[in-house]
This record gives sequence, C-alpha cells and structure tokens, in this order.
Amino acid sequence: MNGESVLAGRTALVTGSSRGLGLLIAGELANRGCRVMLCGRDELALERAVRDLRGRPGDVAATACDLADPQAPSRLLTAARDRLGADVDLLVNNAGLIQVGPVSAMQEQDFRRAHELMVMAPLRLVQAVLPSMRARGAGSVVMIASIGGRIPAPHLLPYVAAKFALTGLSEGLGAELAQYGIRVTTVLPGLMRTGSHTAAEFAGRAGSEYAWFATAASLPLVSMDAGRAARRIVRAVEDGRRELVLTPLAKAAVLAHGIAPATTDRLLGLTARLLPSAGGAPEHGVPGVRAAARHRRGGPVHRLTVLGRRAGRAHNEPTAS
Repeated sequence: MNGESVLAGRTALVTGSSRGLGLLIAGELANRGCRVMLCGRDELALERAVRDLRGRPGDVAATACDLADPQAPSRLLTAARDRLGADVDLLVNNAGLIQVGPVSAMQEQDFRRAHELMVMAPLRLVQAVLPSMRARGAGSVVMIASIGGRIPAPHLLPYVAAKFALTGLSEGLGAELAQYGIRVTTVLPGLMRTGSHTAAEFAGRAGSEYAWFATAASLPLVSMDAGRAARRIVRAVEDGRRELVLTPLAKAAVLAHGIAPATTDRLLGLTARLLPSAGGAPEHGVPGVRAAARHRRGGPVHRLTVLGRRAGRAHNEPTAS
C-alpha cells in the first residue's frame, strides 16, 4: 500500500472479530494505522486474536461481551475511550450466526436469535455511535450483510431473514446519514473461505447439511479467499463506497435476480429439492465441529473441505478433526 491510508489514526470497533472475517478486517485496519477494538464472546479467542495482531502500526485492544445484551454498546464505547483514547469513528458490524437446515427443522427461537444478533445488535451499536459522529460531522459504518440479504438461499432461512433486514437497515441508514457526513457501506459477500462452517449450527440431518455447506464454503471456484475479501472491504471503506458485492457468483446472482426474479426463484426451488430432507427425527443446533466428526478422515467431505479447514486454523475458527 503506497502512502498513508485515509483511515490512519481513526478508532475502529469491529464486532465478531475474535475469528474469521472480523479478525481479518481488524488486521487490515490495524495495518493502516487504525486503533482497533476487538469484540467477541470468547475471552480466550480474543486473547489469541490480540496476540495475532500485535506488531501492526495501529493499537489493538479487546473487550469480551455478548451483543445480545442491550448494555453492550455502552460498555464497548466506554472501553474504546478508556483503552484507545478516543470515540469510535469507524464501526464495522460483522458479528453473525449461521444456522443451516430445512425450515421444517428450524424453531421460532432460531429466527429470533439470528434477528437479535444480526439486526438489533447492529442497530443498537449504530444508535450508540451516532451522537459523536454527528457532532464531528464525520464517521463510517460498515454493515457486513450477505448475498443472502438479496437472494433467499434455501436451508439458511434464519440467516437469510436477518440479512435481508440488515441490508435494508444499512441502505436506509446510508440514505439518512449522508447529510451528516456519515458514510454507510453495505457489504454483500458470497461464500468465503474463513473456516466458519465449523462454528455454524446444523439442523435436520446435520451430517448431510454439513457436507454440502462446508464443501461449498471451501471450494475455490465457489468461495472467496477471506483475506482478499477483507482487503476489498477495507478499500471500499477508504473509497467511501455505498455498496460492495463480493465474489463473481454473488454478482451474477444479484444481476440474475434483478433481471429475471421469477426464473431465479424457480432455480432456488430446484436447489431446495436437491438439498437434504429433514429426516424422520430432525436434529437441531448441532455444532459444526460435531457435524464434521461424522465424516471420516480421508473421506470425500474431508478431502473437499481441506482449504476450509486450513483457513479455519489460520483464522482462529473452531477446529474440526
């Protein structure tokens, strides 16, 4: 990177940054001289993340919290002021929860959890940072939504419903906050090789659901390298972009849905028929590391997910066998 970044010296809060894409985004920001506050629920994972980011140009601190707690925003902003010495002027809402399985195996609580973490928690954080950003007449908000916020991917309905809401919230905030000098960037990634499939939850026939999802999230022609995704996201913030769609497949899907929505919906219906059924005794909430263990080492799923597992080890994700 030539020259000093426009982000140098800014104070950033990145949620869901103890692992995966959030950790990579935090690293890119620290490389550009940002003071970065990491946030996650797992204190040990946060400690590893801080160690991983040491030696970058920007200072890094971490605070463990549960974003479902309505008091989390005030604690995070207080921690940023106390430990980094400034108010947050770059907020990256990245924390997420992936639940995979047919809708018949999902429960109402699955939708509530997804909505709380991926819609209400980002909204509360935006409301918390707005007063200081408006007073300065500047600030940036980044919403890590998903291609699932535009295209209703089957067997991901709690995630899709939350990401649709987050995408609408982000675009609406962008329209309203521009007058105050606050930029909002909506990011719509496709599948990325973060290794996060081991942190997902699976329902229905958990082993079968893991097989298709982990494979898709690991293959290079279907998924995107997470480090490259993080660099593109940070560049979009530097450039003040309103929207960023990542991966060629995601761009093609958005274009196809815009041009021929009925045809796209029929294709999604066909895809749903090809995915596993719920089975006679549907499972619920099976962690990815447990679902992964149902596939033998050296078997087809194990071989097809090698890049995903490698990414997971590199990006602090839960380790599958």
